[in-house]
Amino acid sequence: MREHRIALILVTMALVCVGIVMIYSASCVNALENFKDSLYYLKRHLFFLVLGFGATAGVMMFDYRKIQPYARRILFVSIVLLILVLIPHIGKESYGARRWFKLGMFHFQPSELAKLAVIIFTADFLARKQEMIKSFKRGFVPPVVLMGLVCALTVKQPDLGTTVEIAVVVLVMMLVAGSRLSHMGAIALTGMMGVVYLIIKAPYRMARIIAFLDPWQDAQGIGFQLTQSQMALGSGGVFGVGLGHSQQKLFYLPAAHTDFILSIIGEELGLIGTLAVIMLFILFIWIGTRIIRQTHDAFGYFLSIGIVMMLGLQAMVNVGVSIGAFPTKGLPLPFISYGGSALIFHLIAIGLLLNIAKTGDIKA
Repeated sequence: MREHRIALILVTMALVCVGIVMIYSASCVNALENFKDSLYYLKRHLFFLVLGFGATAGVMMFDYRKIQPYARRILFVSIVLLILVLIPHIGKESYGARRWFKLGMFHFQPSELAKLAVIIFTADFLARKQEMIKSFKRGFVPPVVLMGLVCALTVKQPDLGTTVEIAVVVLVMMLVAGSRLSHMGAIALTGMMGVVYLIIKAPYRMARIIAFLDPWQDAQGIGFQLTQSQMALGSGGVFGVGLGHSQQKLFYLPAAHTDFILSIIGEELGLIGTLAVIMLFILFIWIGTRIIRQTHDAFGYFLSIGIVMMLGLQAMVNVGVSIGAFPTKGLPLPFISYGGSALIFHLIAIGLLLNIAKTGDIKA
């Protein structure tokens, strides 16, 4: 397993390094215009990286199985924070969303903690209740109810993308654990009906769906972000226009250094650069599945499934949004997009995965 840990570290560091370079390239003009410092976003990103690597090192210092007895407490804390962030004057509101606590220069997003907390709780539950997993009352309802509570709180922020991500990851974990297909089908159908209702209820969500179906119909309005993303990817061609020479980052493409950073990669580094990034994520998923397959400890097995699924799904959705295959979700590209809470907790997740590979009862 040592070779898998080394490979996972190398892939993660490659993604992080791509992120450092591209965040500066995508944000320097914006930062200079708004903050009179072209390094503004890069310096903050490097600060978050230091915090993330420090947290990762901390996670690696002890046996991950010591977390299992505290799974319910970690989830309880995350639920309390999700409730507090919705309270005016406690949670920070921005563009109609209330998702952050402002702590000095750092904006803490409790939903990022909640994602990892739900995965840890579900892994603990499935490890302890394996013989009851087919029971609707004792093996299915408890994790689904707690997942539903977390999802309801993230929807209130509102953050439908994170809500769907949490639900999909937890249901996949339960499916792998052996939950009945009839139970899974019922909750999946209920969830899809709920998502449709939330989309219809919120005009801005419906507008995103319309823009996804035909962004060029209103290229200067609701479809602006998607059309600019596609223009960036298309103008890059095979080899790109060159690092630092993007035109779309000049205030054409919103969220160029966050949710749509892959579009800038495609413009500056071309199809080759874009495929290289995608291949790194595919390699990450492959390494993750190798760790999963060789993990005998039940808690570590389900925890690693949740972590690989969370990061892999988020990367897939971000890529899909950038190329116009999915509606806009607002999920950053793991390890590459600019961000504080997401970056830190993604690195913590990598620390847990490395810990599982190192500490768990693994075949040689």
